Amino acid sequence: MSEPILIKDAVCSFCGCLCDDIDVEVAGSRIQRVKHACRLGSSKIMGHERMQNPMIRKNGELVATSFQEAYDRAAQILLAANEPLLYGWACTSCEAHKKGILLAEEVGGVIDSTATVCHGPSVIGIEEKGLPGATLGQVKNRADTIVFWGCNPAEAHPRHFLRYSSNSSGRFTPQGRDGRKVVVVDVRETRTAKNADKFFRINPGSDYEVISALRMLIAGKGESIPEEVGGVLKADLADLADVLKSARFGALFFGLGITHSRGRYKNIDNALSLVAELNQYSKFVIMPMRGHYNVGGIGQTLAWSSGYPMSVDYTRGAPYFNPGETAACDLLARRDADAALVIAADAGSNFPRAIVEALAEIPVIQIDPYENPTTLLSDVVIPCAIAGVEVEGTAYRMDGLALRLRKMVDCSLPSDEEILTHILESVQKQRGSMSTKEA
Repeated sequence: MSEPILIKDAVCSFCGCLCDDIDVEVAGSRIQRVKHACRLGSSKIMGHERMQNPMIRKNGELVATSFQEAYDRAAQILLAANEPLLYGWACTSCEAHKKGILLAEEVGGVIDSTATVCHGPSVIGIEEKGLPGATLGQVKNRADTIVFWGCNPAEAHPRHFLRYSSNSSGRFTPQGRDGRKVVVVDVRETRTAKNADKFFRINPGSDYEVISALRMLIAGKGESIPEEVGGVLKADLADLADVLKSARFGALFFGLGITHSRGRYKNIDNALSLVAELNQYSKFVIMPMRGHYNVGGIGQTLAWSSGYPMSVDYTRGAPYFNPGETAACDLLARRDADAALVIAADAGSNFPRAIVEALAEIPVIQIDPYENPTTLLSDVVIPCAIAGVEVEGTAYRMDGLALRLRKMVDCSLPSDEEILTHILESVQKQRGSMSTKEA
């Protein structure tokens, strides 16, 4: 047995934190131990039950096949479709994103990311108002006041506190947690709320009202506010406004609790306005708590490739973007999409039931390392290597910083980038054959 090799300061490709201080012990082609990662990240790096063989559906059953036959069948499905949907992209590399965009252009499809069912409203709000943002390093080193609104990093991003925010010690925040004020706003008391100095429980769907009341208090127009807003007393909101205005450097992190409540992208618009107004009194920044490790990356890659961050429609021969029309769920709800390629995501688990039923009516291609509910709907299943563990690549952290993922062990399975390249080549070859026959 070979001597173990220690890989230091690897990047964990689990969540949007992309922690880059992970030590991984490798012996041969197996990972033996993971240090510094949270339980979620460690579980992904260590690995678990994987799909090993590509499959295609024959006579109603998924049966093992060769990779080339899977590529060719996937290409046939995409070529036969009038409006194929290429969805997912949150848990793979930017290099795979580039190939996916080329494939979407080639087949005249719509490419969309998981952002449309999570932080899509954030993207739209930021497009309208701009983003007074910062890096996580700036928050760690400078922030003395931190607000978590509608998010629960204690469970969704377990190392966020210690690495980047409330409990971290930075250059100008050497006291760590003792030197910071932490505020949590949510509809229920979460594990994150237990770490807060102040917790404000608001009524579900009242985020816009509460943010508006805070803006009025900060502007000195508190006389127009009722004694209770969204389940919070006016006096408590006034105290919160004072805390925010007195910050030396403040950071507001927000999650799906605000993007998916009543108001959606207008909640984000309002929160961005709040932060902009706070900058009249102190330095304040705002950041969405992105979930999957590279959901920000697909937005970046699409934006500099097409001009749009998600839901990009190539059916017209040029990129077109209109949220509410070109998003994945909208296409499926209208039965416009007549084929789907799902990669690095699990649409079967995360779409609304009616949308999953629509997805089950059309041919589906799945590219993923693991079996999941989407596998049950699929006509072609192609297993792949894991980016950041078995193949290298590029990913964007939740603050927009690009990091390089490292390869730690060898893998016999192809990467997402290689799979998409082969499907693209098969599409071009089959299209050429069809043109020759027609001629």
